[in-house]
Amino acid sequence: QVQLVESGGGLVQAGGSLRLSCAASERTISSYVMGWFRQAPGKEREFVAAINWSGGWTYYADSVKGRFTISGDNAKNTVHLQMNSLKPEDTAVYYCAVRTSSILYYSTRAYGYWGQGTQVTVSS
Repeated sequence: QVQLVESGGGLVQAGGSLRLSCAASERTISSYVMGWFRQAPGKEREFVAAINWSGGWTYYADSVKGRFTISGDNAKNTVHLQMNSLKPEDTAVYYCAVRTSSILYYSTRAYGYWGQGTQVTVSS
């Protein structure tokens, strides 16, 4: 059972930056696709970014492309999400997850392990 713990959320003004971290209990980064999702109040959980560390690729939702960067530190079993130029519409609980199926990486159904989430609030 993989345990994931997110950190780094908080309150920031529009235009500011935050760096989220996701620490995994075992070596997952080199073996699995890791993803970040977010869920705003009253909305469905949506894909933000994914990384295949060993394959050397990353993917982003159009809404965050050019502002967010996902990266992995295999030695520390940690995935980061650097968020710049934050907007009020980025306000949500952010979750990291481990992809455990062949379902497309942007679907929540592809991921079998989830963290507890970290709140990000962007004020205008």
